[in-house]
Amino acid sequence: MTTVTVKASKTYDIVIGEDLLGDAGNRIRAVAPAQSAMLVSDDTVDALYGDTVAASLAEAGFRVERFVFPHGEASKSAGTWLSLLNTLAALRFTRSDLLVALGGGVVGDLTGFAAATYQRGVRFVQIPTTLLAAVDSSVGGKTAIDLEAGKNLCGAFWQPELVLCDYKTLDTLPEDVFRAGCAEVIKYGVIADRELFARLEGGVADKLESVIAACVRIKRDIVNEDEFDTGRRAVLNFGHTVGHAVEQCSRFSLSHGASVAIGMVIVSRAAWKLGLCPREVYEQILSMVRRYGLPERAAFRSGELLAVMGSDKKRSGDAIFLILSRAIGSAFVYQLPVAALGDFLAAGLEDA
Repeated sequence: MTTVTVKASKTYDIVIGEDLLGDAGNRIRAVAPAQSAMLVSDDTVDALYGDTVAASLAEAGFRVERFVFPHGEASKSAGTWLSLLNTLAALRFTRSDLLVALGGGVVGDLTGFAAATYQRGVRFVQIPTTLLAAVDSSVGGKTAIDLEAGKNLCGAFWQPELVLCDYKTLDTLPEDVFRAGCAEVIKYGVIADRELFARLEGGVADKLESVIAACVRIKRDIVNEDEFDTGRRAVLNFGHTVGHAVEQCSRFSLSHGASVAIGMVIVSRAAWKLGLCPREVYEQILSMVRRYGLPERAAFRSGELLAVMGSDKKRSGDAIFLILSRAIGSAFVYQLPVAALGDFLAAGLEDA
C-alpha cells in the first residue's frame, strides 16, 4: 500500500492499495466524523461495489443514504446535480455530514461539485474505480458539471478529505475503459516523468500501484504549487483542449481518455510541423498511443473543433493556451492567438 499526501488549502491522503473497499468506512470515519454519509455512484459501479461500501460505512457508524444515476457523460449535468442537492436537502443532510463519490470521473466531478455547493460546502471523499479517475480526476480538487456549450464549464475547486484508490476495482473495467485511463498515464509521462514514459513500453497491468502512485505524486506536486490553476497546473491539460473538443463533437461517443489521446497526437503533430517541437517527440507520443490501442485521429474538420474550442476554459480574451512538449518529461504553455487556431488545428489534422 502507498500513501501520497497532498498539502494544498486542505491536507489529505491518497491511499493506493488492494482491497480497501471493505475498510472504507473506518478509514473515512478517521478523517470525517460525520453522522450521515451520502454514497453517490452510477448504476454500473453501484451494482458492482455499492453494497460493499455502504455496508462498510454503516459498520463504521454512519447513517447511509444512496444516490445512483445513469452512467455516462450525459449525467454530468445540471439536472443530475440539482437532483442530488434536492435529495440531500430532503434527507436533512447538514454541513457536518459527508458525501462519498464511488465511481469514475463523472461520479467524482459531480459529487465534488455538489459537495462544494450544498450549504456552501460539505466534506466529501473520493473512491475512484477507473484508472483515469485514480491517476487524475480524483486528485486535486477540480469539480464540475458540463454545460451545453462545453465540458466542465460550471464547477469549483473543492478538495476531498481522503482519496481511497482500490486498484482491484480496475479488474472489472472493460478493456476500452482501462485503455482510456492509460491515455492520462501517458500524459503524465510526457509532461513530467521521462522514466515513467519509458516504463510504459512494458505495459501497466503488472505495476498498477507504482504507476498510479507516480502519476498521483506528479499531480500532488503541481497542485501543492498551483492549487487554483493560475500557473504551472496548466501543463496537466496536455491533449485536453483539443481532446475536449473531439469528445464533444463526437457527442461523447468517444470517451474522455480516447479523446485526450487524439488531442495529444494532434497538438504534437502540429507543434512538430510548425517548428515548436522535434519530430522525435511527436513520433514517441504517437508510438505510445498506438502501443495502448488508443485512437490517434479525429473524424472532424478543423472548423468543427474550432467552433467548440471557442468556449474552452483555457481561452483568455483573444488567445488560447495549449500545452506542448519539446522533450519527453517536460512541457510548456504555448499562447496561441485564437485567429491562428484554425491553421494550428489544420496542421495537426494533416497526415505526417
